[in-house]
Amino acid sequence: MDIRLLVAPASIALMFFLSGGSETSAAELKVLCANAMQSVIEDLAPKFERASGHKLAITFGTLGQHVKRIQAGETADVVIIPRQGIEGFVKDGKAAAANVTVVAGSSMGMAVRKGAPKPDISSAEAFKRTLLAAKSITYSNPARGGTSGPHLTRVFERLGIADEMKAKTVFLPGGGLVGVLVENGEAEIAVHEFQQLIQVNGIEIVGPLPPELQNTVVFAAAIMNGTQNAGPSRLLVDFLRTPEAAVVIKAKGIAPATP
Repeated sequence: MDIRLLVAPASIALMFFLSGGSETSAAELKVLCANAMQSVIEDLAPKFERASGHKLAITFGTLGQHVKRIQAGETADVVIIPRQGIEGFVKDGKAAAANVTVVAGSSMGMAVRKGAPKPDISSAEAFKRTLLAAKSITYSNPARGGTSGPHLTRVFERLGIADEMKAKTVFLPGGGLVGVLVENGEAEIAVHEFQQLIQVNGIEIVGPLPPELQNTVVFAAAIMNGTQNAGPSRLLVDFLRTPEAAVVIKAKGIAPATP
C-alpha cells in the first residue's frame, strides 16, 4: 500500500499552539465519516476536542449513504470517506482538490470463530476452495452502499462461485460488525475489512485476502466548499495526520498514511 503525505513531527498540543488553535473561537464541526473509520474517529474525537476547544458532530455511514447526502444538498464541514467518493465531490465542485488529504488505508481479511481451524487462503485457488468448503459465510451487505461488500461479490463472480456463495451467505440485519455472526455461530467465516474484524473478541483473523483478490481502500478527508469553519476544519484534518493519530489508526487495524 502506497499512501503518502507529509506528517508533521510536532506533538498534538504543539501543533495547535503553533497554529493559533487556542485563539480560534470554538466551533462545532459537522463531520460525515465512513463506518470503516468509526473506531478511529471515536477514539480521536475527544482528543481533538480537548486539544482544540472545538466540538465534533459526527455522522457515521457507508460511502454510498454519505455520497447521497451530499448530492441531495446536505452540507458538512469535513467528509472522511473512501477516496473515490471524495474525487466525485471534487469533480462536482463540492470540494477543492487542494483541500483533500489522504489519511489512511485499509485492506480485507478473513476470520473464523476463536479456536476453530484456520483455513488456507494463501492463493486465489486456496481462497476459492475454502469458500466452497464453508457451510456459511458473512460479509458486508452490498445493498448498504459500502466498499467491501460489492468488491467481494465481484470476487465471487471472478472465481465463478457467485451462485454457491449466494446460497450460503448470511447478512447481519441492519449492518454492523459482521464478525458477530461468526462469534455467535450463525456463520462459519467472515470476510471484511481488518478494522471491523478485530473489534469482535470471539473471532480470530485467518489472514489477508490473496493479493490478486485484495481490495485496498484509501480514506481521504475533504474540507467541503462553503464551510463556515475552514480554519477549525483544517485543524481537524491536520490532526489526523499527526504521529499521535497514526498510532491510534494503526492500533485499530488500519494503515496510517506515511510520509
